[in-house]
Amino acid sequence: MTSSAGPRSLLFLDVDGPLIPFGLPPDRFPTYQAAQGAVGGTSNPLLSRLNPEHGRRLAALRCDLVWATAWEHEANDVIAPWLGLPQLPVVEWPEPSDDDLRDERLGLNWKTRALITWAAGRPFAWIDDEVTVVDQMWVRQHHPGPALVHRVDPQRGLTDADYEFLSGWLESSGQ
Repeated sequence: MTSSAGPRSLLFLDVDGPLIPFGLPPDRFPTYQAAQGAVGGTSNPLLSRLNPEHGRRLAALRCDLVWATAWEHEANDVIAPWLGLPQLPVVEWPEPSDDDLRDERLGLNWKTRALITWAAGRPFAWIDDEVTVVDQMWVRQHHPGPALVHRVDPQRGLTDADYEFLSGWLESSGQ
């Protein structure tokens, strides 16, 4: 790692779609057991789609992980233990403003403005199943540092190709 690179990149993590795939008949998804010691939220049937291997793979990336999900703090109570991850910082979503509502009508994801603010100029990658080219363009125009807005197919969730792409971007962004 380059010592003069500054702070590590952030990786904003969405849960539903990237980590818990959806959109196919239930019998089309593999199922998994929680990481050893996970207890919270085990009554949620969708959690069986959450591959605990994601925890190891996410932790191995050269970045600081941040929950950027509607699960908010519940991600630390349920998802982090399932994946064997420590407690992570959480983006707390503000009440929608008039700007946010206008931007959503134009195709901007409801999370985009808040993530730019949360990043405070730090390099970041954002993985989500609901991002579009509108979000990519907006981030390029409004964020001063390196940023990657990466869409994950919600029917497949994070794949080997996604991890390779993220890892490559983190390397190339100098973090």
